[in-house]
Formats: sequence, C-alpha cells, structure tokens
Amino acid sequence: MRWAAKNQINSIITEIEMKEYLRLIDTNTKGNRNDVTPIFSNPDAFSQLIHDLVVPFDKKDMDYICGIDALGFIIGTAIAIWFGKGFLPIRKRGKLPVSVEEREFVDYSGENKALEIRKGMIKPGDRILLVDEWIETGAQIQAAIELIEHEGGKIIGITTINIDNNPIAREIKNKYKCQAIIDNISKNIAL
Repeated sequence: MRWAAKNQINSIITEIEMKEYLRLIDTNTKGNRNDVTPIFSNPDAFSQLIHDLVVPFDKKDMDYICGIDALGFIIGTAIAIWFGKGFLPIRKRGKLPVSVEEREFVDYSGENKALEIRKGMIKPGDRILLVDEWIETGAQIQAAIELIEHEGGKIIGITTINIDNNPIAREIKNKYKCQAIIDNISKNIAL
C-alpha cells in the first residue's frame, strides 16, 4: 500500500515537472487574468505546450482547427500545422468584412461581447477541434460552440491551457472531450 502511494506521488511529481513550461505563465498581472504569452517566446516551451494540447486527439478525427480570437489563433494555428489541417478563425464582433454568424455572451469581466464566424466557412458534418488559451466562465467557449454547431459543424474536442471550475465549464467538460493542461494536473494532484 505504501509503495503504491509513493509511486502515485512520484508519478504526479513527474507530470508536474514535465509541465515546467507552465511556470512561464505570468500571474503578476492587472485584473484577474494571467498572461500566457511568455510561453510563446520560448520555442521548447511552446512546442511542449502544443504537444500536450494535442495528445488525446487523432488527426483522422478532425477536418479543421477553430481558434478563438486572439490567443486561440496562436495556439490553434500551431495545432493546425501540427496536424496538417486548415485553421478557421472565430473572431470578435466587427472584425470580419463579410456576412457572418454571430453569438453574444457575457465575458469574465461582466461585459457584453460577441463572437462571429464567416457564414459558410464550416460545412455540415465538418469535424472541428476547438481551441482557446484559457476558459474562465465558459461563456466565450459556449458562444464558439454555438457558432460551430449552428453552421453544422461537429465539435470533436476542446483543448486549452486551463478550464476554470464553474457550472458552464463543467457542463462543457461533460458534453465534449476536453484537454486542459492545468485542469488535468489539478485533478491528479487531488488524488
């Protein structure tokens, strides 16, 4: 029994050590957001992050990667290149100069916002891996899901650095295959 517990602790410590790049996240910021951009400036850290985000997904299961404006564009584009798939941007309101489908939501700061996608970009049956850098309230990712599904797309998974623990996020995790680096480590530490 003691041996099993020690092995479990060593396994958790090894997993945390493998995620050393998470220490690059700047938590000393204004407001309640963290800055993940230092990971992008370190090629080894960025490569390891992308690897960890794609682990549970198989490129045969997807047609496109969708990334949410703005940091989801950086991570999503890297994942699209990793898998050799196309990238579809989900933009903030007013950024696309074409006919769009739009979904409104209230963000983590309590502000009304909206996401949009070019109409017809997603075809019925397209299989989508959805990417954002950090899921706080779940409202933004839910708006993106609604856009994709309204256009006929099928979400095969969601990948992110972190998913906060709240009712919308829990519902999303129950409905979709989700990969969240920090959430996954937290679960293992709690064992």
